Amino acid sequence: MSDSNTTNFTNPSTFILLGVPGLEGAHIWISIPFFTMYIIAILGNFTILFIVKNETSLHGPMYYFLCMLAVTDLVLSTSILPKTLSIFWFNSREIDFSACLTQLYFIHCFSVMESGIFVAMALDRYVAICHPLRYSTILTNPVVAKIGLAVLLRGAMFALPYPFLARRWPYCTTNIIPQSYCEHIAVVKLACADIRISNYYGLFVVFSVLGLDVSSIAVSYTLILRAIFSLPTKDARLKTFGTCSSHLCVILAFYIPGLFSFLTHRFGHNVPLHFHVLMANVYLLVPPMLNPIIYGVRTKEIRDRLFQLFTHKGT
Repeated sequence: MSDSNTTNFTNPSTFILLGVPGLEGAHIWISIPFFTMYIIAILGNFTILFIVKNETSLHGPMYYFLCMLAVTDLVLSTSILPKTLSIFWFNSREIDFSACLTQLYFIHCFSVMESGIFVAMALDRYVAICHPLRYSTILTNPVVAKIGLAVLLRGAMFALPYPFLARRWPYCTTNIIPQSYCEHIAVVKLACADIRISNYYGLFVVFSVLGLDVSSIAVSYTLILRAIFSLPTKDARLKTFGTCSSHLCVILAFYIPGLFSFLTHRFGHNVPLHFHVLMANVYLLVPPMLNPIIYGVRTKEIRDRLFQLFTHKGT
């Protein structure tokens, strides 16, 4: 394996992923929390899918959206962690050019999908809290299916140009990516060409998604909070407010590190590289770990089914 960064090529056969630059000696230690978060994400999200599938009383809009989120989290975390851990554990830093573009596509596609699902779940909570009597007539199964399809198609279409843009550029200076996974702007930065199209498209996607999704979530939760404060009892207000607060914390844990990583790629020249790389991993690892805990275990119906599952096995 050659780490040379002076090889001349138009389309490299492989890229070299550095992991966390500057912290190579700590890769083994960094891998421990990464691996732990991945295992929690896998077990938690598969548990959510298993419980909802086998419990017919949970076959409703909120749980369908929760299952969509679980599948998205499984794909998103699995898109990066196996390769990242192979870098940390076995120093397996090479990644095929086509595999890099595939990873790049899945990361961006399912990141946009996750954002869309957060919007759908905020809408679900808004209807459930603000219009409880119309909940079953507004969010019917066909409507939920259409929302899921729209989220899927939007993610697929927004991410589709990324690998094509990355493939069209000539790469003639280096094939070393100072990251632990292939991200669009990190790859095209290696091109020896004018990559303004890639930059502009990336900005368009991020600010389109953020502008629409964050605004929709903000409006939904503002209306939800207004409805919460009009509840008759203090206990009801505190319980509903606590649930919404935990949901908002998970949403912020996805958007803030993701936006930080995106802006740092373009404008954060003074941000230490190792800190940037760690933050870029956080927004792809922490939400898949937290989502089944916050949305799943803290949901009474799922918590009860989980308890029944373990007590039944114990007896």
